[in-house]
Amino acid sequence: MARSKEFEVNEVLDKAIHLFWTQGYEKTSMQDLVEYMGIHRRSIYDTFGDKHALFMKALERYEIKQTNKMSFLVHTQKPVKEIIRALFESTVRNEGEPLGCFLVNSGVELGVLDPEVASLVNESYLRTEEFLNNLLLAGQQTGEIKTDLDPVVTSHYLMNAWIGLRTLVKTTADQQKLNNIIHVTLSILD
Repeated sequence: MARSKEFEVNEVLDKAIHLFWTQGYEKTSMQDLVEYMGIHRRSIYDTFGDKHALFMKALERYEIKQTNKMSFLVHTQKPVKEIIRALFESTVRNEGEPLGCFLVNSGVELGVLDPEVASLVNESYLRTEEFLNNLLLAGQQTGEIKTDLDPVVTSHYLMNAWIGLRTLVKTTADQQKLNNIIHVTLSILD
């Protein structure tokens, strides 16, 4: 008779996300994962596969959680500019998470070396650009966003700025600088 799992899969996967996010893929050993996740090596292999498969599952879960956060913001029915500002400000606040963004970090670390990671990161970026594009279109319809802005081009610009901010938070603690960047970036919407 098979033994039942003595852990909740998403709970240990969230621990893997935190460790990979903090240390990166290359610097995280299987032993680090065993110790941090609090489960046996065999359980990791049986449940997730090898280190790379676990990493991909961690990236997928992180991406889903980020998508859910964006959906939640839309459902608050706040003005579009406030939703976009909240996205940027959440990057600066980081609310108990490691600095930066797990997807951005992974893309930078492995994007050129690992086509599977590059594909997942790129697909996530495209979904975020589409999300921003839809917000901009909605804002233009309500008169909140300038109608002379091309929503597609502007969504590319905002995505690039957001990725830059997600990288910069790892190297500076100057909150005023980060807030100024957000303010100037979003000023193009006025």
